[in-house]
Amino acid sequence: CKIGGSLNRFTRKITRTKNLVSYSTTDFKPGLKILIDSEPCEILEEDFVKPGKGQAFSKVKFRNLLSNRVGEKTCKIGESLEAADVTEIDMQYLYSEGSSWYFMHTETFEQIMIDGNIIEPIKAWLTEEYVCKVCLWNGSPLSVIPPIFVDLRIEQTDPGVKGDTAAGGSKPAILSTGAVVKVPLFLSEGDIVTIDTRNGEYQGRK
Repeated sequence: CKIGGSLNRFTRKITRTKNLVSYSTTDFKPGLKILIDSEPCEILEEDFVKPGKGQAFSKVKFRNLLSNRVGEKTCKIGESLEAADVTEIDMQYLYSEGSSWYFMHTETFEQIMIDGNIIEPIKAWLTEEYVCKVCLWNGSPLSVIPPIFVDLRIEQTDPGVKGDTAAGGSKPAILSTGAVVKVPLFLSEGDIVTIDTRNGEYQGRK
């Protein structure tokens, strides 16, 4: 993907600073971005292990941010790993054209194009003008994180049943982005619903 001039300069500045950083096992925690086999990874879990015999070690469960694969790595206590030059920038989703999705930096107004393969996991929650977090590695997009809650219109569902407001009953509904979610029986086409993008669950009606 090509990145606009100002955004590219911004990310290069971060690269020069962060390439000097490394993390010791005492710094390991979920969410930390590190390099494993020269690829950017995010720590998911970290366990300090002190066996009955032998040296203590840190067992790390991580997700490769390029392949999305989950793996494990064992590090001796005191060992260090280089920090991954991963940054998160607030960007507004503008529009899509074929397999290209366009976002705008909320501060510099520079625009970038992100490939549809990166967008695929979250495109069900994307609608124009929503501000997302775009993860960049060395200036190139890795992933896009949508807002935790989004408001979407019900485009298709079975007719609502008057008085059917009791908790527990649900039906499938197709939303304006094409996502299919379970909604309460009393909702109808045209209703605006709030969805939690972390699990795709209905949260309420606007």
